[in-house]
Amino acid sequence: MDVEAIKIIVAGATIAIGAMFPAFSIGWLAGKAMEAIGRNPEAASKIQTAMILAIAFAEAIAIYALVMALIIKFV
Repeated sequence: MDVEAIKIIVAGATIAIGAMFPAFSIGWLAGKAMEAIGRNPEAASKIQTAMILAIAFAEAIAIYALVMALIIKFV
């Protein structure tokens, strides 16, 4: 195997793993938020705000993984 093939494989693995776990986290966060809103509908706006903030942080991890994969591929 040459170096370019290894870079492509590692970049692919990086983005696959880096997208998989934030996706699971976002699904888990949304599910728990819906459970909390179901138990206490009056607090829906506070729960929704916290959920969106947490989802943004989880998505930032996926973007970081994308940047790392691009660095691996092109450097």
